[in-house]
Amino acid sequence: MKKLYKGTLLLVLSFVLISCGQNEAEIEIRVAQTVEAISVTWTQTAQAEAGILPPQTLELVPTLQATLTPTSTPEPYSSLPPEAWREWPVIPANISAKMLAVYELGRLKGNNPNAFTKIGDCHSMPPEFFAVFEENNYDLGEFGYLQETIDYFPGSFARQGRAAKLGLTATGVLSVLWNDWKDCTSMETPLDCEYRLQQPSFVIISLGTNDANGVAPFETTLRRVIDVTIGHGVVPILATKADNAEGDNSINETIARLAYEYEIPMWNFWRSVQPLPDQGVILPDHREHLSYPSIASTGDLREEYLKFGYNTRNLTGLQVLDVVRRNIIGEPLEFIPTPIP
Repeated sequence: MKKLYKGTLLLVLSFVLISCGQNEAEIEIRVAQTVEAISVTWTQTAQAEAGILPPQTLELVPTLQATLTPTSTPEPYSSLPPEAWREWPVIPANISAKMLAVYELGRLKGNNPNAFTKIGDCHSMPPEFFAVFEENNYDLGEFGYLQETIDYFPGSFARQGRAAKLGLTATGVLSVLWNDWKDCTSMETPLDCEYRLQQPSFVIISLGTNDANGVAPFETTLRRVIDVTIGHGVVPILATKADNAEGDNSINETIARLAYEYEIPMWNFWRSVQPLPDQGVILPDHREHLSYPSIASTGDLREEYLKFGYNTRNLTGLQVLDVVRRNIIGEPLEFIPTPIP
């Protein structure tokens, strides 16, 4: 387990608004509480009195507290401000203490440590995105070390999540009107339905392209998506987008600002496609649609195919999962993220 600040789990649990018998989908977390420092020592009695954990989970707390006791101070999560998001690395080098604590909270809630899901529009859907790794239709080339991460998440890569759809927006993820799956209830949002069905420990959130001309403020709706996600004990990974549909790159800056505020790992996909032909998108009519090879799989990660947007998306997305996984379980990193020239 990676090193954490003292009381990190307690920090997270302190701002989860839970009462005994409350439904999972009703849990909400507000941002002001996520950045508040907590220095008190928690005990089983205090947690029970506050209603933070149901009685049947109290016996797990001493073990978790021992696990989360630090031996040293961790390095700062990010040294670059959100305004410099273009310079943020494509792959985050580490996971913040707060997100490690969210992961532990998810374990208490029964989330599967070997499961992740995807939230977003067409770029988050199979078969082009990630499904190739489940269907053995890939070539890792020089990135053979990523096989461990593919094996770590069986069933997640090809999954058609309930919160990944054509044209989906941040508002749509939170609306029951976008929920037309038979295994979701009529009152569930796509987000809550997916978390109930998959019970993932991690989620890649890739939204913004279809929010460029939306009515609801993107920051407000994405913040809500993050709050609900953390409330479910799921570690979010925010992804920037390749396009600039809004014209001023404000959506990517918003994504970086929230990643910075919440200390969430950010996959700077935008930066990864800048060196590619046409920045990895199809021209001239579909500036938001990623390019792909006509004679190879989008899972072919050999050098000659990494000039395509989808292949670069599959590589860098898999690298992000690899870094998150290794940070969570305490394995050394095989891939050391470096800035793109």
